[in-house]
Amino acid sequence: MTKAYEDLRRGVREVCSRFPNEYWRDLDAERRYPEEFVASMTGAGYLGALIPEEYGGMGFDFSAACVILEEVNRSGANAGPAHAQMYTMGTLLRHGSEEQKREYLPKIARGDLRLQAFAVTEPEAGTDTTSIKTMATREGDHYVVNGRKIYISRVEQSDLMILLARTTPVDEVEKRSSGLSVFLVNLREAEGLDVRPRRVMMNNATSELAFEGLRLPAENLIGEEGEGFRYIIDGMNAERILIAAECVGDGRWFVEKATQRAGERAVFGRRIGENQGIQFPIARAYANVEAASLMVEKAASLFDRGEPCGAEANLAKLLAADASWEAANTALQTFGGYGFDAEYDVERKFRETRLYQVAPISTNLILSYVAQHVLGLPRSF
Repeated sequence: MTKAYEDLRRGVREVCSRFPNEYWRDLDAERRYPEEFVASMTGAGYLGALIPEEYGGMGFDFSAACVILEEVNRSGANAGPAHAQMYTMGTLLRHGSEEQKREYLPKIARGDLRLQAFAVTEPEAGTDTTSIKTMATREGDHYVVNGRKIYISRVEQSDLMILLARTTPVDEVEKRSSGLSVFLVNLREAEGLDVRPRRVMMNNATSELAFEGLRLPAENLIGEEGEGFRYIIDGMNAERILIAAECVGDGRWFVEKATQRAGERAVFGRRIGENQGIQFPIARAYANVEAASLMVEKAASLFDRGEPCGAEANLAKLLAADASWEAANTALQTFGGYGFDAEYDVERKFRETRLYQVAPISTNLILSYVAQHVLGLPRSF
């Protein structure tokens, strides 16, 4: 993937070069959304990379999308504020009607509309998606939505949002995963939706949502009623692989910064990189990031071919998140006290990459998945 997409990497690096570390540092201090960066990435076509050419996008394969997000994070930037458009759009592309796709995808590709919000998580359900309580009740030619969501990112920066809600109560279905449906919400016309921003550890525009009688036209249903869980799971594999690619980018950034610092910083009359205590952790972090990159490539390749990739998507996310977090700790230790200084950017990226030990799925739940679905062990929860 590294050599095959070198031209693409150069193009992404060129866009990112317009937004130096100072830009991201200031955004972090002000808790501001990177409007200028997102606009530039959209203008270059990168956020529409997975939209087919017939709908105005670039028509790239999934592996190319991974390269784009990896390169953004490797540059020192943060793909988080923009990545959702790639995997969220996939729900509409794969399961939406032709009319929905022709209505929305060209506008998303041009940047006229943003689809950056993905409303699944709820306060009580957490990762147990089949336990969500938000209800969408059919009333004539509308669905009426009531319920709550938590930690839904970029709602205030989006025009459209993908929403997962129950359309059949859980006690009326044979399987808990049945009776869930997916909707496209026009956030600019959403009366009955209260958005409450939540301050979190890093600069991530996330909110709590309260639905109180929000009316959605029935035509905003994506796919078939009751099949939403399957659609969302399909999108979650894409999400995990793409975020794993971001983690690889983070890991490479940390390794490069630590290596440079170890080669330049002199204490007690010698460069600290001459010491094995500094060398070995950096070398191990490098090895683990490169190994994680190979799993990301494998998962992306399977996804591109339309083959089952649940295990590989989860393993890519696990290995890449662990590798980037290890590299982050190594970089911070290499920089010493300077690593805690905002001017050196390590502490910012440290906070950003820590998120992926927990989101969009925790590493412990991935281990549970592997134990049960790959190794055939009993379910542990």
